[in-house]
Amino acid sequence: MTAPPEFGDTLRAAAGQLGVALDEAQQARLLGYLGLIGKWNKVYNLTALRDPAQMLSHHLIDSLAAIPPLLRQTGGRPVRLLDVGAGAGLPGVVIATCCPHIQVTCIDTVAKKAAFVQQAAVELKLPNLRGQHGRVEQVSEPHDVVTSRAFASLVDFVSWSRAALKPGGCWLAMKGKRPDDEIAALPADVAVFHVEQLAVPGLDADRCIVWMRPVSA
Repeated sequence: MTAPPEFGDTLRAAAGQLGVALDEAQQARLLGYLGLIGKWNKVYNLTALRDPAQMLSHHLIDSLAAIPPLLRQTGGRPVRLLDVGAGAGLPGVVIATCCPHIQVTCIDTVAKKAAFVQQAAVELKLPNLRGQHGRVEQVSEPHDVVTSRAFASLVDFVSWSRAALKPGGCWLAMKGKRPDDEIAALPADVAVFHVEQLAVPGLDADRCIVWMRPVSA
């Protein structure tokens, strides 16, 4: 799938609204990534969406909305980020494309999805991105940020990925509506320090980031 010219305009306008500085190479990589998803979707079920315009808004731009909050939280420092249940690499591939100083690992239990991310890293020339096949519970390397998007309940997310979080690190969970029931169910040693509402250009839907960190008993 070759992205139509207007996709570039839409992506550039959305990035501008979000305050994300995209150079031409990054924009080309993101549109190339969209094309790769479309190509692989014909054989493997990477995402439920098939319409390219919806993939642009619901996948690329939706993931792009997490970039400014992530950069504010990390202070623009070089960090290691683990994207859990990454599927086709959302938001991990978008983060790796826009933030070359962030080392991104996308982990998924489905081998073909991890292989897709690895292939995307090669084709998009992203040395800071890798796909990993496996379960997050088996990851023990420390990461500064552990993220997920539409992956699991907050309780399961923090429980399964706790060993992968570096001391002083934080969890970034991308959600739709503010998940008050899930927040209430979190264990006492996990603190929600911010629920950040997101306005995604071209998407009329509730979006937020739930920021969490472990706390001492």
